[in-house]
Amino acid sequence: MLRLFRTLARGAAARAEEDLFDRNALLILDQQVRETRAALERSRQALAASVAGDRAEERRLADVEARAADLETRAVAALQAGRDDLAAEAAEAIAELEAERDAIRTARSRFAAELTRIRATVTDATRRQAELERGRRLAAAAEAARRLRVSPAPQDRGTLQGRATLQDRATLKEAEATLARLRSLQAEADDTEAALREAEPGADIAERMERAGFGPSARPAPSAILDRLRARAEAPREPTA
Repeated sequence: MLRLFRTLARGAAARAEEDLFDRNALLILDQQVRETRAALERSRQALAASVAGDRAEERRLADVEARAADLETRAVAALQAGRDDLAAEAAEAIAELEAERDAIRTARSRFAAELTRIRATVTDATRRQAELERGRRLAAAAEAARRLRVSPAPQDRGTLQGRATLQDRATLKEAEATLARLRSLQAEADDTEAALREAEPGADIAERMERAGFGPSARPAPSAILDRLRARAEAPREPTA
């Protein structure tokens, strides 16, 4: 029994972890994209520093080779002038310069292979980062579209995200129902007005002719009402007891 409880606890923990990830998948993706973008930028900066260092080594190699060539020219001239002592010192300096030259060449040869590998890695990471950025934008759009779907949300997991999606859909469905109701009421009012116009043929033209002064008026004239009010005002009042 205890083993069963432990298994159930691990299963519940795994389900809770999955639910937590599902509810925050887009947020997690955003953070991962930011982290990979920062890591890629650091890799690019490291690559740029390595390239700059290799160029500095290239200039150093050229300087060493130029100094060795210059000393060799001077040593030949010293030998021709009988200054073997100066030629010997020059030979020692040339040997040191050539040893340094060989070391730089060896280091640059190894670094060239490593630099090629690093460039390939950064290039691949740049491509994958661009794909990740595009995928993140598509995922955000898909998540927004998913909240507007008409099909019911899965019922196997009562997550907060699922409830929010249902709430969004209910709001949209209510708005659609309200719009349909308004359209129905407007159509009904139009039909009623059309039916009334049809039930009283000639009513519209009669009203327009009345306003134009043709025929008796169906409404009491304001002047007649005013005359009646004046008559009441001028009538003698009955004496009060």
